[in-house]
Amino acid sequence: MSGAAPPTISVLLPFRNGASTLAAAIESICAQTCTEWELLLFDDGSEDDADAVAADFAARDARIRVVARERVGIVAALQRLSSEARGEFIARMDGDDVSRPARFERQLALLRGDESIALCGCLVEGIGAELREGGARYYEWINSLSAPKDIEREMFVECPIAHPTFLMRRSEFEAAGGYQEHGWAEDYDLVLRLWGRGARMANVAEPLLQWRNAATRLSMTDARYSLEQFRRLKRHYIEEHVLPNIGNRRFVQWGAGEVGKRWLREWGSVRPEGVVDIHPRKIGTKIHGYRVIAMDELPLPGDVYILIAVGAPGAREEIRAWLIPRGYREVNDYRFIA
Repeated sequence: MSGAAPPTISVLLPFRNGASTLAAAIESICAQTCTEWELLLFDDGSEDDADAVAADFAARDARIRVVARERVGIVAALQRLSSEARGEFIARMDGDDVSRPARFERQLALLRGDESIALCGCLVEGIGAELREGGARYYEWINSLSAPKDIEREMFVECPIAHPTFLMRRSEFEAAGGYQEHGWAEDYDLVLRLWGRGARMANVAEPLLQWRNAATRLSMTDARYSLEQFRRLKRHYIEEHVLPNIGNRRFVQWGAGEVGKRWLREWGSVRPEGVVDIHPRKIGTKIHGYRVIAMDELPLPGDVYILIAVGAPGAREEIRAWLIPRGYREVNDYRFIA
C-alpha cells in the first residue's frame, strides 16, 4: 500500500456490531461511480459477526482495509482512521446506511467547482424505523439546506449536514484539528470548528444517502448527544465566535418558553441583558433572573444582537416576518438557536 498512488477519497467507517447492515453499507461504497477511493474500517468491539463481514470484503478488494479491532469509542476510532487516511478528501460513512452510486461523484463535482467549500454533504432519505413527528420535522429541515448561506443561517439550530454524508478537503479537516473528544457530538463540534475558521459548507441538493433511523443508533443512546450537551456545545461556540464579534451592541435573548427557559438557566459568564417574549403576562416580570421585555422594546438594528430560542412550529417564520421589515438582518443582527 505504501507504494501505491494515494486515492482521491479516504472513507472512514467505524462500526460496532451491525452484521446485518454492514455488508449493504460497504457494497454501496463499492458501487460508487467514482472509483478512486479507499475504505478504512475500524471494528469498535463488535460482539456479533460484523468483524467477519468486514474481513471478507477486505480480502476481496485491495481498496478496503480493516485498520483495527478494539473497543475505544467512536471518537478515538475516527481519530485512528483519519490518521491512516491517504486521500485528498475525507469522507464519512456509517455501517447501517447506504450511499447512492453517484454520491461521491456529485460531491466531488461540488467541491471541485467551488474551491471555497471545505465540507459538503448531501440530502438524505430516511430508512428503517418509522419516524416520529419530531424526527420527520428534522429530516424536512436538514433536507431544506443546500446553499452555503442556508447552512450559515441555521448553524446554531442543529448540525446542518448529516454526519454520514460528510466529504471534506483533507487540508481543511486537518487544519481544524480533525475529530476531537469534548464530551459532546463529535460531528457538530467539527462543523463548528470549521465554521469558526471561516470555512464555507454546502449540501448537494439530492438525496444521495439512505440514513437509517433506529432506536439503537449511537445518537439516540449516548449521553454525548443529549439535548443538554448540544446546548453546551452551541453555547461554547456562540461565546467563542458569535458574541465576541457583536462589538458594543447589547445582547438579548428572544424566547422565554420551554426552549428559551433552558437557555436562560444555562448561560454562564456571558449572559443576555433581558429576554423578549410575546406573552402579555410575562412582560415586565423576571424569568430565571432575566427581565422580560416586549418586542417593541428591542433596541434598533445595529444596537442589539438577538439570539432567538423558540421551538413552537412556525415561530421562527413569524419572528422573521416581524424582524426583517424593521431592518434586522439574519446572522448580522440575530440568529436562531435551539
